[in-house]
Amino acid sequence: MAADKSTKKLPTGVRKKSENSYEVRVKHDGKTYYAYASTITEAKKKRVDLKYQLTHGTYIKPASYTFGQWFEFWMENYKENSVKRGTCVTYWNYYNASVKERFGDVKLDKIHGEDIQMFYNELVKKGSRSATIKVIKAFMSGAFKQAVKNGIIARNPFDATNFPTKTKAEKKRKAMTKEEQALFMEYAKESYLYNLFAVMLRTGMRCGEIRGLRWGDIDKKEHVIHVRRTLKYINGEGYVADAPKTKTSFRDIPLTQDLIGLLDNQKNYWNFKVEKIDRYLFCNVDGDPLDSQAVQVEINRIINRIRAAGNEFERITPHVFRHTFATRALEAGMEPQILKAILGHSSIAMTMDLYSHVLPDSKAEEMKKIVSVF
Repeated sequence: MAADKSTKKLPTGVRKKSENSYEVRVKHDGKTYYAYASTITEAKKKRVDLKYQLTHGTYIKPASYTFGQWFEFWMENYKENSVKRGTCVTYWNYYNASVKERFGDVKLDKIHGEDIQMFYNELVKKGSRSATIKVIKAFMSGAFKQAVKNGIIARNPFDATNFPTKTKAEKKRKAMTKEEQALFMEYAKESYLYNLFAVMLRTGMRCGEIRGLRWGDIDKKEHVIHVRRTLKYINGEGYVADAPKTKTSFRDIPLTQDLIGLLDNQKNYWNFKVEKIDRYLFCNVDGDPLDSQAVQVEINRIINRIRAAGNEFERITPHVFRHTFATRALEAGMEPQILKAILGHSSIAMTMDLYSHVLPDSKAEEMKKIVSVF
């Protein structure tokens, strides 16, 4: 039997490569075949599996997988039944847009840490946002991690990389000032999406979440809005209801009297028949799901009217309404922990990281309170 440096005996055909890496060797028809594992127990199982595959002719040579082939196999067998449908769609979209051309035809065992690091740098040079690069890292590293578990490759190339920090060109989270907010809503009064904009500013809901609201989600008895779904676009199917972004995105938002008035107005806006009472609350004139692009088009139209009147106004996206709500909430003294729950963030650290820039003035005011103690 082989032995590691601590003199602990290892099973036949298993050799320790590093602290958490074991090499499995099986001889068959005069050739030696290899697999890799992170524990002795896993190595023993992989050796049994490898021997079985070689004996029964089901062995697939690891190097025969390109990243594209493995990614497709990984998505179908490991992801489609374990993550949201919308997440799978997002992974495929990013793969086709940014990864396929670069790594799709490259063998798994030929992709090294330096290749991934150069890919990071290429994405940064192209102007990709940190959030975009994080998504790409998530699914690529996940696919490689599974390949390591399956003994197809020895190590995950992402382990030898450094994730790029935010570039100087990457702007801080944009939020409207109080003056901009008031100006926008003044010019939005005649818009068919006025109620949507007003509710977003009062709840911080994501655009997909508010477009996925149904009247049944408005719970006047408990005085909350139940956030239970988001709208996701699926090629060939259009907009479909999907689970919210994360587990903490399932949440209840307090229902104020102001919100009740806006939501009641929206319920009756299109004068739909009773049979469509469970339609999406914010929809188009036919009662169909509201397109995210239609929201952006309406925002642009309102901004053009503001500019035509001689006012300066930067371009904004629907997500700016969420940031504006969070900014106003902190300015008004809302506790970050409460804001985290309303926004549906997964951690208080995320909330503070995104909105800590709002707090300097608040911190100064809080420090003044301690003066009376001395």
